[in-house]
Amino acid sequence: MVKKAFIRGTLILFTANLFNRIIAFVYQYLIMSWVGAESYGIYQMVFPTYMMALVLTTAGLPLAVSKMVSEQVALGNKATAQKTFRIALTLLLCSGVIVSVLVFFVMPYLSGPLFPDPRVLPVFLVCVPAIFVVAACSAFRGYFQGLQQMSPTALAQVFEQITRIGIGITLSVKLLPYGVEYGAVGLATGMVVGEVVGFLVVLWFYRKHRKQSSFQQDAPIPSILHLMKRLFALGLPITAGRLIQSGASTADSILIPLRLQVAGYSMREAATLYGQLGGAAFTLMTFPSVFTMSLATSLVPAISEATAKKHFGTVQYRIAEALRFTVLIGTPFLVFLYFFAPELTDIFKSPNAAGVLSTLTIGGLFLYLQSTTSGILQGLGYPQIPVLHSVIASPIKLILIYYLTAMPNLGLVGTAWSFNFAFFLVSFLNFIAIAYKGGFTIELEKLFLQPLAAGMVMAAAIYFSRDRLPIDSVPLLLISEFSLGALVYLATLFFNRGLTRQDIKRIPFIGRIISF
Repeated sequence: MVKKAFIRGTLILFTANLFNRIIAFVYQYLIMSWVGAESYGIYQMVFPTYMMALVLTTAGLPLAVSKMVSEQVALGNKATAQKTFRIALTLLLCSGVIVSVLVFFVMPYLSGPLFPDPRVLPVFLVCVPAIFVVAACSAFRGYFQGLQQMSPTALAQVFEQITRIGIGITLSVKLLPYGVEYGAVGLATGMVVGEVVGFLVVLWFYRKHRKQSSFQQDAPIPSILHLMKRLFALGLPITAGRLIQSGASTADSILIPLRLQVAGYSMREAATLYGQLGGAAFTLMTFPSVFTMSLATSLVPAISEATAKKHFGTVQYRIAEALRFTVLIGTPFLVFLYFFAPELTDIFKSPNAAGVLSTLTIGGLFLYLQSTTSGILQGLGYPQIPVLHSVIASPIKLILIYYLTAMPNLGLVGTAWSFNFAFFLVSFLNFIAIAYKGGFTIELEKLFLQPLAAGMVMAAAIYFSRDRLPIDSVPLLLISEFSLGALVYLATLFFNRGLTRQDIKRIPFIGRIISF
């Protein structure tokens, strides 16, 4: 049951994230076609600073709630779990109000050094109400994830995304005639309303949960002060890590457009290229993260629960399977993105991003592993370790961006190489920490060699078939080539034992179909 609950939770989040990512693809296409890369570039410049405000607001408490709730429920202390949630919710509501008000009034004075384009400020101010909403919602999501109930989070994400797209694209198209910055304001408004709808969905699930649950326990309930100390002890390292990540992203959003201007582009061209980097290259590149992020979210409470019960064999099993499936799923997508980068970026009206996307695929596997390994370390009770690794990697990445992006013969391709190095360094350091702290031995054959061998066979199949299929339609060609490549990849995995029948049987619903 424990293993099934973990896999089921991951699958629920994966399904929701997959749906969201698919409709987000449609959204990105509509933005690039109807609104334009320049508006999207202005909108994207908001997010690093916005995320930094969110990190300051939440202080890592949602993940701390997830971990503490899973531990207390595993020990039968449901009243303590509920009290932990209430304390975190109160703290998040207070911080949400304070940070939102502070940011709204202070940001006009800080916009100069924070935003390389003055048109960004109105877009950012529209996003401010979402800070409070996300802070409140994050407490409920952390609580349900701690219970390993992933449906509330999954459905909230679905409703949030549908609302974001419907309102965002409608408003941005209507406002675009007033200027590209107003198109970005429309996208930001859609994001804010989407967050409100997602919060209402989670709140409905919580009210339903409250009516059906009992929160009695035999053990003494810890004091508020004790639980607050524990929450902040877990949350502050996470906050530090996310602050570093947000700070690095803010630096990216400032530095990349500026260094593109040094490379010879105008301010508008730099904003457009930056929009293509996020709107096309990273949108496509991060598609497999619908699985890795779902896995990382599920890993924290799952590993915490097993550790609390001293089921160390289960901990080792979950670590091994999480890493293996990250590589298994990420590899075929990267092969496909590498070969069809021009066609895919052209769909998003971003032909200049093709070389960037192809370059990013070289380090893409480390991006996916970075998410999974960070979730493992957080579940093991070492949230400060990924923070340290981000501290090490971030300045090196910024130095590389500074020099490589400004080279006229590289531009955004130089930016991509800078990101690749950071992905590799953080993942490599995380692997060392997992091996040392978790006593985990890496099986290179099952983890890397078998999937990569299958990926090479898939690459060969695509290479020899892409110009030989009698298909003129680009979308149909992409679907056909991906289907062919996926079949070759899976067949090779079964042949070299990288994937077994038992692996398939462990997947809920699908496992039942083949269990005859």
